Amino acid sequence: MTVLISVWGASPGVGKSTLCAGLVRWLADAGLQVDHFREEEILTRPQFTAVAESFKTTGAVDLATLIAATAEFVASVLASGDDVVIADALVPYIPTLLAMGHEEETIGAFMTDLTEVLAPVSPVMVFLDGNAEAALSRAARREEGQWLDWYVGKLAKYAVSPPVADVTSAMNYLQRERAVTLETIARNDWSLVVIERADELPQDEVLRAAQRSLRPWLEVLTQGSPTQG
Repeated sequence: MTVLISVWGASPGVGKSTLCAGLVRWLADAGLQVDHFREEEILTRPQFTAVAESFKTTGAVDLATLIAATAEFVASVLASGDDVVIADALVPYIPTLLAMGHEEETIGAFMTDLTEVLAPVSPVMVFLDGNAEAALSRAARREEGQWLDWYVGKLAKYAVSPPVADVTSAMNYLQRERAVTLETIARNDWSLVVIERADELPQDEVLRAAQRSLRPWLEVLTQGSPTQG
C-alpha cells in the first residue's frame, strides 16, 4: 500500500510546510520510506515538466496535460517503492484551476478524473483550517519585506473570482478557495482530516493533531511495509 498525504490550508502562513516536515520525520522514524514533495518542486520534478513549461509560457495549462502529468507522477511513486508521499500544496490543484478562471462545474469534472488517477496511491488530504487574515499576517511577518504586497499582486493577475485588488479582497478570495477545495474533496470521497484553528495552535500541537488522525494509515502501512518485516 502507498499513501499520498496532501497538505493544504486556508491561507499562506497557516503552517503547511512546517506540518509537512514534521510528518516526514514522524513517518520516517516509524520505519517507512517517505518522499517529501515540497511546494516548489512542481516546477522541477520531471513528471511535471510539460506543466511547468506551459505555465511559464502561457500562464495556464491544459487540464488533460495536468491529468497526464499526475498519472506519470503516480507511476513514479509506485515504481519508487515509497510507502508515503507527503505533498505540500500539490493535488488537487484547486488554486491553479481557480486562477485559470475555471468554474465549479469544470473543476468537478476534472476532480472526477483526478480522483481516478490518484486511486492507486490512496489520497488523504490534511487541511489546516483557520482565519485567513491571521495566517496572512503571520506569513507577512515571516517573509518580511513586501511579501504581502507581492502576494496580493500575484492573485490580482489571475482570473480569480471574486477578483483581488487588496488584502480584503484577497481574504474574500481565499474563503472561496477554501470552500471549493473542501466541497470538491467531499464530493469525491477523499479521506479528509481537518485541523481546526491551525493558525492559533502551537506547531507541535498541530502536528500531534495530524498524527492522531493519521495513525490508522500509519498502522496499515507499518504492518504491510517490507521495512517492518
